Amino acid sequence: MQPTSVLATITGRDRPGVTASFFAALSAHDVDVRDVEQVVIRDRLILAVLFDLRGDPAALRSSVTRTAQALGMLCDVTMADAVTRPPVGSTRSHVIVLGRPLRAGALSHVAQRIADIGDNIESVAQLANEPISSVEMIVRTSDPAELRAVLAQAADDTGVDIAVERVGLRRRAKRLVMLDVDATLIRDQALDVLAERAGVRDQVTAITERTMAGELESSESLRSRVALLAGLPVAEVVAVRDGLRLTPGADAFVRTLHGLGFQVGVVSGGFTLVTDRFVAELGLDFAAANELEIVDGQVSGTVIGPLIDRAGKADALQRFAVQFGVPLSQTVAVGDGADDVDMIQAAGLGIAFNARSALRAAADPSLNLPFLDTVLFVLGVPREEIDEAAAPPE
Repeated sequence: MQPTSVLATITGRDRPGVTASFFAALSAHDVDVRDVEQVVIRDRLILAVLFDLRGDPAALRSSVTRTAQALGMLCDVTMADAVTRPPVGSTRSHVIVLGRPLRAGALSHVAQRIADIGDNIESVAQLANEPISSVEMIVRTSDPAELRAVLAQAADDTGVDIAVERVGLRRRAKRLVMLDVDATLIRDQALDVLAERAGVRDQVTAITERTMAGELESSESLRSRVALLAGLPVAEVVAVRDGLRLTPGADAFVRTLHGLGFQVGVVSGGFTLVTDRFVAELGLDFAAANELEIVDGQVSGTVIGPLIDRAGKADALQRFAVQFGVPLSQTVAVGDGADDVDMIQAAGLGIAFNARSALRAAADPSLNLPFLDTVLFVLGVPREEIDEAAAPPE
């Protein structure tokens, strides 16, 4: 006998034993389970089971309906002809939507844009509800590039952040994360603060802005800014370093990734005197930055050794990937400026974090919320795992 495909769904108030009773009713028939989805929102349960039935559909419908009624729940049983099958050649994508707050109108707009291109939302689940709200949709799409483009526009329309990544093992196969430091790992631009101490803030800021906008080569920019610091006492550099502020969520970000077995480190067009602090404070696994030349207790205005500029950051990512035996496809790079473009494009996943337009155009997802741990949602890490990593060991 050719089996009949059946989709059975029950909904109602959740309590212990509902799932067991439902499957007990199915077990009285010749059923092979093909797919199961169960969601509980507050105390409301939705349980859907797709299965192949060999036997009388009417008898099964009657049995399942009686069980649902005994549980005080609603039941729907749909036979093969009405069961929608995925289009041939389609794939699934994770769509992460983040907002602070996340308004119903924004979700409506996102869902409508997905429907407008003929794609279908297969599931929706909450990832977090504070301090930001985030939901994950699994979307069946026939054209992932079109989906990404449409949702990029939807993000601009609604003011929410949207990240799109194809469903598959590669998403959770990432093993190494490298972060820019200024305005990414930390809230400050360390070189601008140093320039303030040296009395050259306006000149340095002007060069920085032109660099971040992609108007200046990063190597030329860096050497010009460092030259302006000539004569600054090293004690001032240390004082600035000690006053720099981590981006909210940075501790949780690093701790969670370490708990999941990631290698985590930083790369900076700034200075080792700064990055050394965060390597020690956060227990980072690696770091690359420029070394200031110090002569007679003062900054000389030059950099020693290889330059960590735009190209140097990408080189550092490749070097650390080799060092830790991680393919580039399993690396993640996070940054905010034009000098991060090359490393973002080289990484398996490149994320723009509160970034300038030059980087947003090159990145995969672009996040604009002020919490670094929101990057974890793009990597498929839910809030419960972040909170678990933050809890003291038992």
